[in-house]
Amino acid sequence: MPLTSKLPNVGTTIFSVMSKLAQESGAINLSQGFPDFPIDEKLIDLTHAAMKAGHNQYAPMPGVPALREAITAKVERLYGFGYDPDTEITVTAGATQALFTALAAIVRPGDEVVIIDPAYDCYAPTVELFGGTPVHVRLGANMKFDASALRQAITPKTRVLMINTPHNPAGTILRDADMRVIAEILRGTDIILISDEVYEHLVFDLEQHASAIRYPELRDRAFVVYSFGKVFHATGWKMGYILAPKVLMAEFRKVHQFNVFSVNTPMQHALAEYLKDPLHYEMIPQFYQAKRDRFLIGLRASPFEPLACEGSYFQLADYSKISDESDLVFAKRLATEHGVATIPLSPFYQDPPPGQHLIRFCFAKEDETLDNAIEKLCAI
Repeated sequence: MPLTSKLPNVGTTIFSVMSKLAQESGAINLSQGFPDFPIDEKLIDLTHAAMKAGHNQYAPMPGVPALREAITAKVERLYGFGYDPDTEITVTAGATQALFTALAAIVRPGDEVVIIDPAYDCYAPTVELFGGTPVHVRLGANMKFDASALRQAITPKTRVLMINTPHNPAGTILRDADMRVIAEILRGTDIILISDEVYEHLVFDLEQHASAIRYPELRDRAFVVYSFGKVFHATGWKMGYILAPKVLMAEFRKVHQFNVFSVNTPMQHALAEYLKDPLHYEMIPQFYQAKRDRFLIGLRASPFEPLACEGSYFQLADYSKISDESDLVFAKRLATEHGVATIPLSPFYQDPPPGQHLIRFCFAKEDETLDNAIEKLCAI
């Protein structure tokens, strides 16, 4: 049967390619962004208790009320603004589903969606699925926000601006001044903001996470996306949530109900209880900064040149002193010949910058894993 693909330029994601190569070659997997250490036993116990208590059937479509109320309390504690748990918070099957559903709800054929490259690889294909046109804007020097490039990308057709802080894969953050500029650029327009903040607690060196929630001009036009999986080292749970003003959330839920309807019930009950102790998320910056520092110290002793990592659990490094190969060729050779699997940066771009030689390491790993990887990298 003849079939015309809706995504003719999309193949297997680079994450699957490199993780498969890591498995086949026995390489240390610093490619795909998932921890190799266990989650908190308390969270496991709470989930088990919820199952034993009979919370095993469909949850309400927007999420278990206790969890939505716990999210409201958490957000208000962190950012000083309380979303209505009944009309402005929806629990999702991970952050990617939240992003997909938000775009499905608001993007129409002919709409332009501004995406800042390098970008998480689900953004552009999702826009294309719903008839939108991705408009790609590169980060500036040292992977920092480029306000001038963003201004030039905005047109009367712009429907959505997508931002990501802390940034995957760059490892940089948006700061207060950047968010104020974004607010100024969007002022007087009907552009909707999608703020991907799944690494909200992985901000280092005592910097403040500049959430869109802190800025009323942005908050009033924004879908803001979060991930329990990223925060609590449980990426396989695929649990997240999205915040938005009532009018936007109503449109989101129209799609959400026919996409997944609702998400894992016992895990929602467990997370509602777990969030009652703020230490469970307030200690995360120190935890991951220690891992960043450990890996960074080791990487500086290797031929790689690390870029600044201000947030997330990803470290970029320049390999120009080692090879002039393309990043994909180099990353594959690094895995098969040197035993460390990474992610090349070019798949995160529509048009990769010429002459760029960057790869991404994930340092959300046991200290022993990081030390073994550093030993191999220093031997190159």
